[in-house]
Amino acid sequence: MNSSTDSQPAKPEQLQLDSTVSYRAIGSSSDRSATSSIVLLIVLSFSLMALAPVPELLHVLGIVTSIDEKHIDVKTAKGQVVSVLLTKQVKYKNKNNPKSLDPPAVGDRVIIEASRDEKNKKVTATIVHYSPGNSPPSPR
Repeated sequence: MNSSTDSQPAKPEQLQLDSTVSYRAIGSSSDRSATSSIVLLIVLSFSLMALAPVPELLHVLGIVTSIDEKHIDVKTAKGQVVSVLLTKQVKYKNKNNPKSLDPPAVGDRVIIEASRDEKNKKVTATIVHYSPGNSPPSPR
């Protein structure tokens, strides 16, 4: 058993270094440049989203004067009649019957959660909360 050859380091002429290996320090300028580019892109994307037109959220309160599949007209406390578009995504919520999915009827009190598109100035309902108008008020 020749233990002297196992514990001796290799001779310098036996070691060969690969000249194609390159070393880069952590945090080098190319890493910082890539990071700053990513941060810049994120900031710009948020800026563009802030400039995008956002629908104005509003509430319409009053009594239903007319209703069909495409719109509902509501007379407000000031006497003004407001027309609100209805879509298939509108949710109807009856105060007296929470399980009901039926739309309100003429004479019902409503609170409509809606959005107004700034481009075409149309008001579209998202949720219609209502209380049937022909039922007596609840006792206190």
